[in-house]
Amino acid sequence: MRTLYPKLPFISLGIGLIFLCSCGGGGGNSEEFNYDESKVPPYTLPDPLLTMSGKRVTDSPTWIEKRRPEILNLFETEVYGRTPSQSTNMAYNVTSTEPNSLDGKATRKEVSVLFTDQEGAPKINILIYLPNKTTQGSNNNTPAFLGLNFWGNHTIHTDPGITLSTQWMREKGGREKGVINNQATENSRGKSSSRWPVEKILDRGYALVTAYYGDIDPDFDDGFKNGVHPLFYQGDQSRPRNDEWGSIGAWAWGLSRIMDYLKMDNDIDHTKISLMGHSRLGKTSLWAGAQDNRFAIVISNNSGCGGAALSRRRFGETIGRINTNFPHWFCGNFKNYNNNEASLPVDQHMLISLIAPRPVYVASAVEDGWADPRGEFLSAKQAGPVYELFNVKGLGQEEMPELNQSIGDVIGFHIRKGGHDVTEYDWESFLNFADKHLKKK
Repeated sequence: MRTLYPKLPFISLGIGLIFLCSCGGGGGNSEEFNYDESKVPPYTLPDPLLTMSGKRVTDSPTWIEKRRPEILNLFETEVYGRTPSQSTNMAYNVTSTEPNSLDGKATRKEVSVLFTDQEGAPKINILIYLPNKTTQGSNNNTPAFLGLNFWGNHTIHTDPGITLSTQWMREKGGREKGVINNQATENSRGKSSSRWPVEKILDRGYALVTAYYGDIDPDFDDGFKNGVHPLFYQGDQSRPRNDEWGSIGAWAWGLSRIMDYLKMDNDIDHTKISLMGHSRLGKTSLWAGAQDNRFAIVISNNSGCGGAALSRRRFGETIGRINTNFPHWFCGNFKNYNNNEASLPVDQHMLISLIAPRPVYVASAVEDGWADPRGEFLSAKQAGPVYELFNVKGLGQEEMPELNQSIGDVIGFHIRKGGHDVTEYDWESFLNFADKHLKKK
């Protein structure tokens, strides 16, 4: 067990003092929550290399066979909840194809993932852009970026051929996205395009695969009456048990169902899928990547509490606050750790460790104090010893880098200028990271 103490009352980046403010997912109040490094309490992180029986893990087979299942089970029962093991009668239908989309740059394809054959059952509508300059019919095997979006596929680009989502949309932030009465309108098209540089991704030789997260489970506390949860209730069950999945678990499950489809799509190289998520969907990408080793690279952007940031630091958003603001995200057992982080048998460095030895990238923003950039850096750093079991390099740096400087090898990290968002710099870093690991000679 290693005890970590705050060294400085600020983040030193070699460019002066950068004070953090609240810009994150749940909102925050600098007078109510801690944004001062000097007030981070002393804490002891659980050791990912120490088994529950007290034995130290010194090799990768022991990690895979013994310690990794222990940690995965703890995250399942205490944080995100168990994902159902039973399957449904799923079907995949290509609903549209346009080979000359975006002025001939791309082939646009839309696919529906039907969870069951029951009328009115939930389905995921997938949007795929394939780069035409590398697409040569079937068996092209193009690497791809996969990520869920917040406001519908039609918001990532102004392309009028993208099907307008008819799903429920949340009110908060919705009006500026063209949402009226919880429904998307034609004014919604392209409203999130700044976060999805489609042409840039295509130009770099990658396909883009995305779907609206609300297709899987609407993002509000409705007692789990909508979305995929009711498909798996047993007997007279009406909501998940305390150790069963919340919304983050459902969104992660949906990503794996998209991967099921991508394995059947000859245009996509399913062995080279980079999974990217921002904010609550960054938490989702880490949890999906921890459970499903088919994702070649896992990327979290500004994921914060319950994502890449260490919970024990109690910096910015805390477990108590996130469970209050979003009681449907995690499993019921996670509420046992409200204002009680020290009792949690895991911390987020162990979540990143579960992805080993696959590449993982953690991105932070200096003005996003709510997501605790230093806690995200420390989490990535403390996952390093597990990666070393596989003879691969982790982060390889003891101190946080300067702004807009990408560091690391198989574990990557940056902290950029700005706040809670996905920017051009983020995508440039993600693309470079994917090139490094997926386009090796």
